[in-house]
Amino acid sequence: MTSEIGSYDAKTKLPEILRRVEKGESFTITKRGRPIADLVPSRAGYRQRAKSAINVIREAAGKYHITDDELSAMKDQGRK
Repeated sequence: MTSEIGSYDAKTKLPEILRRVEKGESFTITKRGRPIADLVPSRAGYRQRAKSAINVIREAAGKYHITDDELSAMKDQGRK
């Protein structure tokens, strides 16, 4: 959900607003009640977290390599 905030309040409360945007909130900045700009979380932050998660998964996969035979044996054990 996007909240509206006047340009004066946006200027005076910018650090607080940026903390809230960092947590995922969005704002429409208005001037005399007319929408002027949208302040939304950056997609770059999401991309960085996704890249970090992918790297963690890749590292874990490299450490714990399981052969097809081992995987089949594990599946068979789970069925008993």
